[in-house]
Amino acid sequence: MALIRFYDIAGQDKAKRLLRLASERRKISHAYMFQGPAGVGKKMTARAYAAFLLCLGVEDRDDSCGQCPSCRKIASGNHPDFLVIEPDGVQIKIDQIRALKKELSYPPVEGGWRVVLLADIHLTMARAEVANSLLKTLEEPPAQTVFILTAVEAAGILPTIVSRCQVVPFYPLAFDIVAAALLVSGDVSAERARTLASIAEGSLGRAMELASTELLEVRKSIAEGLTGITPAQSGAVERVFALAERAAVAKDELENLLELLIFWVKDLMVQGAGGPVEALVNQDLCHLGDEAGRRWNFSQLGERLTMIRQAQKQLRHNCNRAFVCEVLFWKFVQL
Repeated sequence: MALIRFYDIAGQDKAKRLLRLASERRKISHAYMFQGPAGVGKKMTARAYAAFLLCLGVEDRDDSCGQCPSCRKIASGNHPDFLVIEPDGVQIKIDQIRALKKELSYPPVEGGWRVVLLADIHLTMARAEVANSLLKTLEEPPAQTVFILTAVEAAGILPTIVSRCQVVPFYPLAFDIVAAALLVSGDVSAERARTLASIAEGSLGRAMELASTELLEVRKSIAEGLTGITPAQSGAVERVFALAERAAVAKDELENLLELLIFWVKDLMVQGAGGPVEALVNQDLCHLGDEAGRRWNFSQLGERLTMIRQAQKQLRHNCNRAFVCEVLFWKFVQL
């Protein structure tokens, strides 16, 4: 595991500045809640802040040194005073909190700060036992211990837990930041990076996740197929079923694929209203706008958005994937 430093975090300058300032002024909170959308750098920033607090380098600095024994231990995942608690499956379990509390009953091993990262805490609050146990820990924090909780949103988290944390907001990343980070990561062309950055809506994590799949390619072939097939054509049913079969192969990613098609239909509505190409999420599909405009008006495109959303709901109820796609795509191509 490579050491993550503030320098490595894309964007989130306000959050980094707040954390550095707290250290500089010796006003480090005993608990922080990093709150914001998924994939924008909350966990990476938590790891960078842990490295910063535990670093044994020179005192007047704005980042971890990356070379001291503490930094090397964090890089190897073996620092005894950096504890990471992540969901075991769907959520953090009570046994994990109990084990943490036992660990916290002892002082920091190396005598300085101890940092505890509790990731994706919003997934855990449905279990009252876990929430109440965590609340008690935050109410009676051990000395020299900093808790960092990450959450997509505060809704559903006990207000008493939120009130004991200093909330640090995280925001969607700018398009240019996401695109640049994708290019730096390698194996992504400039055009693909732009498309991914548009679709990801400010989430670098989401963009990288999409980059590792074939969803963009499947999205393109389905969009081109739906635009080019009319019910009166010879073999139209077979072509629609072939598209449905290709979509169904996405399996657990099928709902995400349908979300990409929603973006595309919205793009068609923008094009139909005379919007610029720069306003499109799927700029690589702009060539389909003219044909789609001849086939479907604004109201009909709105109906197709509703169709896709209904299909997403059906998938959440474990309906047959291929059948859902067959029905959706056949309705979609109707004039």
